[in-house]
Parts: sequence; C-alpha cells; structure tokens
Amino acid sequence: MQLKQYLIQLETLIDSHQEIQVESLHIHEVIPNQSGLIEGRLRFWNHSLLQFIEVLVTSGVTLVKTDYAYHYQDSSDNLIFRYDNAPHHPEISTHPHHKHIPTDIIAANPPHLQRVLQEIDTHLYK
Repeated sequence: MQLKQYLIQLETLIDSHQEIQVESLHIHEVIPNQSGLIEGRLRFWNHSLLQFIEVLVTSGVTLVKTDYAYHYQDSSDNLIFRYDNAPHHPEISTHPHHKHIPTDIIAANPPHLQRVLQEIDTHLYK
C-alpha cells in the first residue's frame, strides 16, 4: 500500500466512528510518497482518551511503521492499555513490540489502528 492511501485510510477509519470526538488529528506526508506521520487524540463518549502516533516509511513497495504508540486511558487518566515499540523491554518475546496493561507488560504484535479501536469498543460496550 502506498503512503498516501494508508494515511487516507486511517483518516476515513477515524471519521467512520461518529461517536468519537476528534480533539486533534495531524496527518503529514513528511517526504511525499516516502515518509509520513499521523498523530491524534480521540475522546470517547465515556470521556476516555486514545492518544496515538505512527511514523511511516516507504521501503521499496512496502510501507513500514517504524515507530508507534497507542495509549488508551480512562476519564481519570488511568492507563487501560498502551501498545508501543520503544525498545526498553528486551525480555519480552516480541521485543521491541509490547503492550502495557495496568498490572503488567506483555508481548504483543504491532496493531493497526482499526484493531485498537475494536479493543476500545470491548471496554466501552462490555
């Protein structure tokens, strides 16, 4: 997938969730068709918040997410979960990819924003 298509896809995904209040959404092609950045703050009906960032680079015909973080917290700013690829947990089998939950740090593959929003739905609509 090309960078511009991916960025449009993410924007469309966010826009399709009408219950989300977009506090901020910045989509940048840093180098046209080569690298990009998307970052946002999405507020949900229960006042929980998703803050996220993705750094993307085109490598040949492949789009690579080089850095990411998806931080979801409740209305009192307590962590519900965070996915990221900061290289500070080498003991995790999926290093550098991992997931923070309130009581632990666990192995996790890099998620797509759509999967993160689906996981948030499971918290919102138990």
